Amino acid sequence: MKLAIAWLVVLLFLWKGSAWLFQPMTIGVAIACFAALFGTILLGSFGVVREADHLAHELGEPYGTLILTLSIVSIEVILIAAVMLGPSEAPTIARDSIFAVMMIIMNLVTGLCLIAGALRHGEQEYNAQGALAFVSMTLVLAGVALILPNTLTTGNGTFWPSQAIAIAVLTAALYAAFLALQMGSYKTHFMQPPAGEMSIRREAADVTGAAAPAQTGSNRRKLLIHTVILLALMVPIVLLAHDLAVVIDYGVAIAGAPVAVGGVLIAIIVFTPESITAVKASLNNETQRAINLCLGAFVSTVGLTVPAVLAVGLVTGKTVIFGISPAETVLFGLTVGLTAMTYLGRRTSITQGLLHLMVFAVFTVMLFTN
Repeated sequence: MKLAIAWLVVLLFLWKGSAWLFQPMTIGVAIACFAALFGTILLGSFGVVREADHLAHELGEPYGTLILTLSIVSIEVILIAAVMLGPSEAPTIARDSIFAVMMIIMNLVTGLCLIAGALRHGEQEYNAQGALAFVSMTLVLAGVALILPNTLTTGNGTFWPSQAIAIAVLTAALYAAFLALQMGSYKTHFMQPPAGEMSIRREAADVTGAAAPAQTGSNRRKLLIHTVILLALMVPIVLLAHDLAVVIDYGVAIAGAPVAVGGVLIAIIVFTPESITAVKASLNNETQRAINLCLGAFVSTVGLTVPAVLAVGLVTGKTVIFGISPAETVLFGLTVGLTAMTYLGRRTSITQGLLHLMVFAVFTVMLFTN
């Protein structure tokens, strides 16, 4: 049903979209188009999450969560690129989207996961090695992308072309290496440890791996079907992304809203399904899966979005501004520091969840008042 609806809307906008979105739009047409596009892309995202979830159960951790995260982040990259290539200049859309994802995933969703899980199960255990690996990656990748540009001689939060090439290559290379380790020799760092433990011993992991069943022909067929459906749900999102970018630009301009609202909308569209999945994981006492979804989502966001956006900027000659404001820099420091403190303990805490929600609330206030 999701697939049929998504492709029906695609055909509708291929047929009439250019007429509906022709400038100047009326407010009524803009609202109707936004509702249709927003709803369809959100529906497609939920479908992608559902299919990725099936793959997660078939493949186990951390592969399943990686598929889900990479699928969702790919949608985000597509939407950002569509806005950048749209009719209006949007030099800060990537920065705004990345920072909004950070605040939503690492504060709002993490806070909800910590509180929901604790209320149902009490203090929950997790794999500290994996959690702190995500925090370290966040500090380096996001720090280089969002804070370093403000210290450069360009003076406007951008990289010089040579710097942009180097940062794109280094970011992509580090993220690729991290993925290889996460799926290879260090995969046990991202799996739920036994009760009372904060890590998985190497010998226990070897026994588990040796006992893993081989994939049967039936299982391989299921994997193929779910993969094809996942890709078929992502294509409509790609095709509708440009139209949504046009409507978002129009809405932000008409409403006189902060430019950063466009980035927040993209973050909400893309990460709502994954956020719901993370909260459900906490409620099911799958704390490590929730951590993989939340922290892994942001690491993937930076690792994929920064190289892609810098490449688009270099190829098209468009300005890409990554440097965040002083207020956002403070929120960045609070988020990374708080996340590190949250996962330095032995178990989750409701207090830490409340602190994460506090930081997100401050972000919301600053978005509309700063």
